[in-house]
Amino acid sequence: MSTKNRMSTELFGRETNFEYSETWIGYALLGMRIVMGWVLFQGGVTKLITYLDADPSNNWTAAGYLANAIPAGNPFAGAFAAMAGMPLVDMLNMWGLTLTGLGLLLGALVRWNAFWGAVMMLFYWAAALEGGLLAGLPLAHGWVVDDHLVYAALLFGLGAFGAGRIFGVDSYLEQLDFVKNNRWVRLFLG
Repeated sequence: MSTKNRMSTELFGRETNFEYSETWIGYALLGMRIVMGWVLFQGGVTKLITYLDADPSNNWTAAGYLANAIPAGNPFAGAFAAMAGMPLVDMLNMWGLTLTGLGLLLGALVRWNAFWGAVMMLFYWAAALEGGLLAGLPLAHGWVVDDHLVYAALLFGLGAFGAGRIFGVDSYLEQLDFVKNNRWVRLFLG
């Protein structure tokens, strides 16, 4: 059964009103959470599997990309090159993608995971820049916006809505007395 609601809010100093269906919003948020969770989980677990390969010559590392594939003219090229070969960068990348994706898939700690997923996407976006502000922030497939910024915006939305409450672990965690009595814990859930 679809419940129609009306939303009234002010955005950028302008009153906005529209009707929406709670049912379809629920399906949309669940779908976006699962799809985004899978994208991150798959990206992380494939890196993790190749990193743990028995043959050390096949082990995944971000070093090659960071040292050789950052586009010429990238304003952060020096910083990314300095990160090349740092084991911590590899661990944060592999485990960050894997655990963030898993958290989104399960609907666990969604606000926490969405925040850190968006941070990772902003790093990937910065690595893809082909020039600075004066060059129009060009990317390989356009100006300013690429898939990483789209992912970051989607993750922001999932966190803002608290999408973990829809068929997710967060809906159960929020019923615990510990969570009810500690507002700071609720900030990570949703």
